[in-house]
Amino acid sequence: MACPLAQQNGLGARVVTSAVFFAVGAGLILHVRRALLRELRQVRKVAGAAQNVLLRPLPPRIDGLNIAAVQLSADHGAIIGGDLYEAIATEHGVRVVMGDVRGHGLGAIGTVAAVLGSFREAAHDEPELGGVLRRLERALARHLREGDRAEHLSAGLDPDSPAAEEFVTVLLLEIRSDGEVHALNCGHPWPYLLGRGRVRPLVRAEPLPPLGPFPLPAGLPAEACGRLRPGEGLFLHTDGVEDARDTRGRFFPLLPALAAAVRDGPVVPQAVLRAVFTGLLRHTGGRPDDDVALLVLHNDRRPVALKQDRVSHHVPR
Repeated sequence: MACPLAQQNGLGARVVTSAVFFAVGAGLILHVRRALLRELRQVRKVAGAAQNVLLRPLPPRIDGLNIAAVQLSADHGAIIGGDLYEAIATEHGVRVVMGDVRGHGLGAIGTVAAVLGSFREAAHDEPELGGVLRRLERALARHLREGDRAEHLSAGLDPDSPAAEEFVTVLLLEIRSDGEVHALNCGHPWPYLLGRGRVRPLVRAEPLPPLGPFPLPAGLPAEACGRLRPGEGLFLHTDGVEDARDTRGRFFPLLPALAAAVRDGPVVPQAVLRAVFTGLLRHTGGRPDDDVALLVLHNDRRPVALKQDRVSHHVPR
């Protein structure tokens, strides 16, 4: 207001004054916009790093198994949601978990962290899959008690009042060095066994109830699922895949999509994953309504017979 031009009444002075104020205002707006964009990029970078630590990317190969996995959160801007997976090489074989927390998106991340953290320790410590599953159940119960207690305290309610019903579907797999597969399933979709030109369910047994609402039975014998032979693969998924609908309410045809992915060649995890995920996005118009997780394992180990033949050729006579 102390500018001499602003105190003049001429039209030219007013035009110049308006131009000066416009230039200063535009510069301030651009400066603030750049600062906000820098802060937003930094926040996204930190959030992405934190989420990658929680649901860390799987290595492309674990103990003779090729692996490919992808996860899509239903919440826009979130990298992970209520679906979880992990694969770990242990002295008992390669152990895999896939689960689905009730609800979706960012609200389920705390439960995902509790289940995954427990699995990453129990997979090495427990000699039997049943022991791993019991550790997951205890970790989930402890997490839900602590979460509900904090929520009740903040709302002024009785901290010891009953917790809200929460549950997690969990699939545990153990793939041994000879290819034998054992599983425990708590309310989760069974995997599909993939071979050249063929797809079938790995198991047709009735699963246990999801973790949370009901206690586990006293005995937890793992389901013997046969052998994953060299060249064969397993396709694991959450129910957000088969429950995905298009604009006309039709479910995603997962089985035909898998059959098409392995019809003309060997099982390649990345190719199977790309084919199914692309078809799913096309079916749902770009984003499913629920969290989605896919994981493909392929047995790339050499057949035992070939190894023995090769050794016999090198034995001096």
